[in-house]
Amino acid sequence: MNLLVEQFDIGLESARQLPLFEPRYNIAPTQDVLVVRERERGEREAAMLRWGLVPSWAKELQAGAPLINARAETVAEKPAFRTALRRRRCLIPADGFYEWQKASGAAARGKKQPYYIHRRDERPFAFAGLWERWTGGPEVESCTIVTTSANNTLSALHDRMPVILSEEDYALWLDPAVEDAAAVTPLLVPAAEVVLVAEPVSTHVNRVANDDPQCIEVQRALFE
Repeated sequence: MNLLVEQFDIGLESARQLPLFEPRYNIAPTQDVLVVRERERGEREAAMLRWGLVPSWAKELQAGAPLINARAETVAEKPAFRTALRRRRCLIPADGFYEWQKASGAAARGKKQPYYIHRRDERPFAFAGLWERWTGGPEVESCTIVTTSANNTLSALHDRMPVILSEEDYALWLDPAVEDAAAVTPLLVPAAEVVLVAEPVSTHVNRVANDDPQCIEVQRALFE
């Protein structure tokens, strides 16, 4: 917890609440995720927001598939995201994420191998996130993760990857005074090749109910 407070410069009030946020190993869309955002008074706060952005103008909370991702190439123009890009940006802390690769060979027909992707130095990092507040019923605050094209390290698994911000860019991304999309869109690029490593894990992670350390245990044999 101290590492999160230091790395994300979280304000004292939120820092006291961090022990309430339990570690998670398998988060699904519409579940709550930890975000860090900056209030107008200049202090960063930690909060739990629903993963799957609900535009403020949406008539229904559950209309359509949850907007869990926003493409960097179009985020400044899409009605669901463009206002949040200007005014409601956040960091979504994590120390890893998953991607699945279709297996080859007759024995693995129809199966996909999950990979756990994390920093080589195992430090936490932050996805570039956007958040919104919906008031069409009981208030709901929600968020989405901005994605970009995959770097060479991850392109064998998927053609997209989440935007992972450099620590020196946190302040600019969070600054509520910066409302020009052109000032922040240059940050929405793939992570450098040397930053991440992808390691195979078991299909234990495929079941959302499995939210435990076994999800990130490296498996050297496929489909264990």
